[in-house]
Amino acid sequence: MRPENLYEIVIDDVDVESPVLVHALGGFLDAGAARQLAVAHLLATYEHRTVAEFDIDALYDYRARRPRMIFDTDHYESIDYPELRLSELTDQNGTGFFLLHGPEPDFGWRSFNAAVVQLVERYGVRRSIGLNAIPWATPHTRPIGVTAHATDPSIVMGRSTFVGAIQVPGHLAGALELAIGDAGHEAMGFAVHIPHYLTQVEYPRAAVQLLQEVAVAGDLALDWSALEIAADIADREINEQVAANPENLEAVHALEAQYDAMARGAATALRMADLVDDEELPSGDEIAAQLEDFLREMDEGKPEDRS
Repeated sequence: MRPENLYEIVIDDVDVESPVLVHALGGFLDAGAARQLAVAHLLATYEHRTVAEFDIDALYDYRARRPRMIFDTDHYESIDYPELRLSELTDQNGTGFFLLHGPEPDFGWRSFNAAVVQLVERYGVRRSIGLNAIPWATPHTRPIGVTAHATDPSIVMGRSTFVGAIQVPGHLAGALELAIGDAGHEAMGFAVHIPHYLTQVEYPRAAVQLLQEVAVAGDLALDWSALEIAADIADREINEQVAANPENLEAVHALEAQYDAMARGAATALRMADLVDDEELPSGDEIAAQLEDFLREMDEGKPEDRS
């Protein structure tokens, strides 16, 4: 399908100057629902309107990800069809920016990428920023780590790197970053590190981190105070769950030791090993297994991404 046939322009009076495009498509890994929470917060906090709508029927596999339906007594009441949109938002200073949100397409990735590139060039987008959230062997009591990436390495120069060359599952956010970069435009993204024992519950603290990164990278004035309140509540609940069981507390302390040892370097790591009875610090998987019981109590099921 031709890229221009994949979307329809809804409004023509868009007046933005060199805007930023934030893309946050659901469907791929969203640990702690951080991406979903960030998108929901943006749409709930800032005035927005739909600039373009994508042909979801050409991109979405309904049988693989069946939409929700309501059956009431003796009839079907409604069906919740997914939507994939480019929205224009206005930040606190009146600066307009774009948000691409909705489900990750199942089909036509290259055509979809080309369509987004057309929109980037139509509206003079100066930089695109992708949002992601990945499980990580880290404790919730330490600062949230972030992996920053860009098609131009100078954009993220000076930031900490956590991995070298690795193979990861293909996902549209990464493919879109490549496509926008190949077209000669700035493309970057952030992946927040979610404690892997919190991947199945909402973790608003990580959503706050994503918005903070977007605000700096996009030169946007964003307010995340409502998310901060939700994050404080969630943090207290997590701490209470951990403190209620000595085994849980011990497991988190072990993760803290691992985190601190890595942060201080190899020499300090050796000294930390002596503090835990000359045994090696447990792996992330081992610690995750120890925390499984209390997570089962907290876990109300992975939040569904409907943004």
